[in-house]
Amino acid sequence: MLVSATPRGAEDSPIRSEEELLEPFRLAEKPPDRWRIGVEAEKFGVDRDSGAPLGYFGERGVVRIFRDLTLNRGWQEEREEPSGPVIALHRSGAAVTLEPGVQFELSGAPQPDVHAVAEELYGHLREIEIISEQMNLFWLGVGFHPTARQADLVWVPKQRYRVMKNYLPTRGSGALDMMRRTATVQANLDYASEADALHKLLTLLRLSPLFHAMTANAPFFEGRLAGKKSVRGEVWLNMDPHRSGLIPELWTLRRPGYRDYAEWALEAGMFLFKRNGQVISNAGQSFRSFLRDGYQGHRATLNDWKLHLNTLFPEVRLKNTIEVRPCDSLPTELACALAALLTGIAYDQAALDAASELMAGLSYEQVQSARPELVRIGLEATIGGTSAQKLAETLIEIAAGGLQRRSRRNADGLDEQVYLKPLVHLVAAGKSPADRLTEGLSNQRENLLREILERTRL
Repeated sequence: MLVSATPRGAEDSPIRSEEELLEPFRLAEKPPDRWRIGVEAEKFGVDRDSGAPLGYFGERGVVRIFRDLTLNRGWQEEREEPSGPVIALHRSGAAVTLEPGVQFELSGAPQPDVHAVAEELYGHLREIEIISEQMNLFWLGVGFHPTARQADLVWVPKQRYRVMKNYLPTRGSGALDMMRRTATVQANLDYASEADALHKLLTLLRLSPLFHAMTANAPFFEGRLAGKKSVRGEVWLNMDPHRSGLIPELWTLRRPGYRDYAEWALEAGMFLFKRNGQVISNAGQSFRSFLRDGYQGHRATLNDWKLHLNTLFPEVRLKNTIEVRPCDSLPTELACALAALLTGIAYDQAALDAASELMAGLSYEQVQSARPELVRIGLEATIGGTSAQKLAETLIEIAAGGLQRRSRRNADGLDEQVYLKPLVHLVAAGKSPADRLTEGLSNQRENLLREILERTRL
């Protein structure tokens, strides 16, 4: 169905009917020839001698990196108010943003293929190489900060984070760690229609614990081995259940649609909304309540709804793209492998159908109950009695077929399957990236902290 663009100013007007809540999804629909791939890659900055985490202000802070990128690389600053601190940079459809504990994130521009994604990710590391050397920084590609305690980290001065800091811990014990000590690689994918969007969303949701096991890369906690593949994965098992997880409400529906996702989103607690540039905290009020009753005389607008959609954290999220969120931060070659895996599945109809069929016999309860073991032992676990490793091997074959049929080739004539190779080798051995980080290590090892930093650096 064609939907006209929202008239200027309408997004700031009160929502008149729940039908308007579906408009952001409908307006995002694109034909397949316009589908793109966007990758978001977070990393931790640490002093290469002491391991101390990157701060925000000063010559030892991320503000110095921002200054270098704006002066020398053509990035533009973003502030929440004219005199406020810099919270992000933008350039040509890409952004550099900060998570609450100064996790440094490249939000890549939409790219036509995985070749371009790889060029962008590696180019970003080259772009910050000189300033990183001047500041004596390592960058760590790992899903949970391997050395820092909560007390070691500063807070990024972003308005939303102040609200989240107070509200989210009331909804789950993992909240502060999620905000400040986790890092991830995410992918954003396009969709053509309501049916296509929900087919992709539900298929990728069902697969998301398997994606995480394949890429589990967070085996350290405060300078020691944690005894599990992913501390980050464990943190997410202890988050607000009404805004994270696998969205069980969708699993048993024959033909889920935008409205079903919106119904789930309406029940989640809000953080805030903005009026005339000012933040108004209404933490915990469901959007349904805000839509029905308002808050302190304010009525819900479409911009409020869009902001709310961006504060929900399921393993796969629907907004103007489908955002796949379950994976730990990874070395760049594996971040490219993840992009290839998801592209091969989502952008080829036969592959998407096969991936959906792979998980079709598994219930929400079976997949959900498997998550703790997948976090702890990765591909050695089972899902509904089926080997996670076998499922992962089949999934890679499905993705490879999709990439082969896409036939997007680089200057050397290689298609996107080339990026799957490091993941293929890991899965064939039944390993996660975490196994490479911990091989030969024990908590009794001399100079363990130094070894952890060396192994997790990008």
